[in-house]
Amino acid sequence: MSDEQEPQAQPESEPEAVEKPASNIGRIEWLDLTVHDAPKIRDFYKSVVGWKSEDVDMGTYADYNINLPGSGDTIAGVCHARGQNANLPTQWLVYVRVEDVATSAATCEAKGGKVIDGPRRMGGSDFCVIQDPAGAVMALLSDKPK
Repeated sequence: MSDEQEPQAQPESEPEAVEKPASNIGRIEWLDLTVHDAPKIRDFYKSVVGWKSEDVDMGTYADYNINLPGSGDTIAGVCHARGQNANLPTQWLVYVRVEDVATSAATCEAKGGKVIDGPRRMGGSDFCVIQDPAGAVMALLSDKPK
């Protein structure tokens, strides 16, 4: 017998899995309220809930970021019902990320819902507001395809 040992075969290692970034499709991304007297409603919620606010320059007026009192984290917005936002419903509106706003809007109508506003560009996203067959509304956002 030899002092040298034969090398033992090493088990093949699994290739490292590359994690894909989680999709934001279906995620609630924003919440805001669009009203005719935004300063009054902002002040109402500051008094009732304890929220803080900061102005968001819209050119000729300001909308408002709503911030948590302790951390200052922005959690929502209160907006003026002006210009392109004049048709938005006066209620807290949840914004949900979808793959393609135009496709989702068409599917909404095909399934018995209504498109209340849009599709259009808003900020850096495509945007629309839909109403489901029961009457509830939701805003949809998607990035413009590159």
